Amino acid sequence: MRAVHVFAICAMATMGTTASAQEIDWKKVDEALGRTAAVSGDVHRYGFPRTDLQVTLDGVTIRPTLALGGWAAFKPMHGGAMVMGDLVLLETEINPVMAKLIENGLEVTAVHNHVLRSSPLPFYMHIGGHGDPVRLATAIRTALAESKTPLTPPAPPATPPAIDLDTAQLDQIIGVKGQANGGVYQFAVPRRDPVTENGMQLTPPGPTGVATAIGFQPTGGGKAAITGDFVLTGEEVNPVIKALRENGIEVTAVHSHMLTEQPRLIFMHFWANDDAVKLAKGLRAALDKTASAKS
Repeated sequence: MRAVHVFAICAMATMGTTASAQEIDWKKVDEALGRTAAVSGDVHRYGFPRTDLQVTLDGVTIRPTLALGGWAAFKPMHGGAMVMGDLVLLETEINPVMAKLIENGLEVTAVHNHVLRSSPLPFYMHIGGHGDPVRLATAIRTALAESKTPLTPPAPPATPPAIDLDTAQLDQIIGVKGQANGGVYQFAVPRRDPVTENGMQLTPPGPTGVATAIGFQPTGGGKAAITGDFVLTGEEVNPVIKALRENGIEVTAVHSHMLTEQPRLIFMHFWANDDAVKLAKGLRAALDKTASAKS
């Protein structure tokens, strides 16, 4: 999700030279994927929102930026790039997409739900790979062509959808500054300690999928639908489950996204539709059970 934001990385071979962002021809990567990246530090992140889907959950039509935002992030590493990503798929699309990924040398590291009860019910396929970034990009696009994922980026709306919420109060409660994206108010809360894969620190944490992601979609009258995922170590899982449930927030999935990260991480997805300030306080109570960075 990531509007809100999750990903996986394959095990990577050690090579003699380390590519820098300047050594990669990012224009060719853009061309292979048919869109331009959002750039954060040395990470180039590409979005694949499922704007073709009309997903409803508990009477709420889910915006792509809340829970239908597939993505792939590229980071220079060992003479090439590592890629991690999360593809949003319908059940019938899972096996055709997986077959193309495997055929073209990418790894599948998780397949699971993020939400419950929605119609239709989307699934999320986490992927990873390492090597020539243009080859990786071509493989991802070839795999996505087996689904109905739009392969051209959506045109931006003439007027961005309004966020009818007290965002300043939400910022204060959550403890980080959020940002509006496609009608959803999004937060990325990094962990206090670094997360590494094969000795490489996964930074920035938001674009590489290792920050807790929270999205608020206004549903009228100061209410919001919330979803996202907490990024947790094993000992944090049950305290966070308890805190969320005590505050009226449903836990919808608990699972891994990656295979060999350090520390080992568990991702917890959630859902509620209620007063936005009330829900923010519940999320803050859960964040207080984690080793999250303080603003």
